[in-house]
Amino acid sequence: MKGFALAAAVLVGALSAPAARAEWPDHAIRWIVPFGPGGANDLIARVAAEAASKQLGQPVLIENRPGATVGTQAAARAAADGYTFLIGAAGVVTNSLLLKNLPYQDSDLVPVGMIAVAPSVIVVNPSVPASNMAELVAWAKTQGDNGITWSTAGSGSTPHFAAEMFKEATGVNVTIVPYRSGNDGVNAVLSNSASVTSEASIVVLPQIKAGLLKAIATTYQKRMSTYPSLMTTAEQGFPAVQIGHWAGLLAPRGTPEPIIARMNAALAAVNTAEVHDRLAESGIESAAGSVADFAAFIAAERQRLGALAAKAKMSAEQ
Repeated sequence: MKGFALAAAVLVGALSAPAARAEWPDHAIRWIVPFGPGGANDLIARVAAEAASKQLGQPVLIENRPGATVGTQAAARAAADGYTFLIGAAGVVTNSLLLKNLPYQDSDLVPVGMIAVAPSVIVVNPSVPASNMAELVAWAKTQGDNGITWSTAGSGSTPHFAAEMFKEATGVNVTIVPYRSGNDGVNAVLSNSASVTSEASIVVLPQIKAGLLKAIATTYQKRMSTYPSLMTTAEQGFPAVQIGHWAGLLAPRGTPEPIIARMNAALAAVNTAEVHDRLAESGIESAAGSVADFAAFIAAERQRLGALAAKAKMSAEQ
């Protein structure tokens, strides 16, 4: 009888484990945003969390953990139980390319799915006599040995990569000036302390519509839904100048595959007309896709941006 009872207990345990996984989630889920409130990634995270929560039947809570590696490290070291995820951005790709002694490994996080992209827009002060890429390049070549000044959100930021892409594609002399944030970089152009910057659509579209900034091109792969008249850099003959402020979901390594698959399915809600339109109001494009698509994107970006960073001798510690 003791042997029978033991066997029965083992059988019940074996059957209950898959059942427990099938019950995921049974309480609130945490998404760590490695930025402060109010920016593009924070907005994307909150809209996507609301949509995913409806699909999963549990709250998805946003935890802002700003800092170069603070939030990413917290997610990488979290339990792989399906209750902690990271809203990843370009730093997921570039941190290991630009920072020494990173407190986590790239392999500590695994892709779950892309969510959305805030297209990057190249903008100039209205005093700059250029309205497109060709005119900007022509004007920049008249600015002497120092060329033009390009403000960024800091060394190693997405605008920094955009500036290096511009330099590489055009041969123009560009003095890159790092600021503490994207807003600071934009303010430098607004005050004419710098001639050019590139920033997320959510940051610059209000100033463009108010006539305070002049849009030159979007560095996204297609035109923006809310600004379809603005041509892409590729359409203007500069396909290598391409980058966006993307946001995707990642999980600690070891998170069960069924949980990753279910969360990925929940993210598909951002592609619905309702959520797409809500994001588009801020110039953000919904971009949910498969786990495999997101993994391929990260791998391709790591190779592409890694080559650029090495050639330009970029560092986030400058």
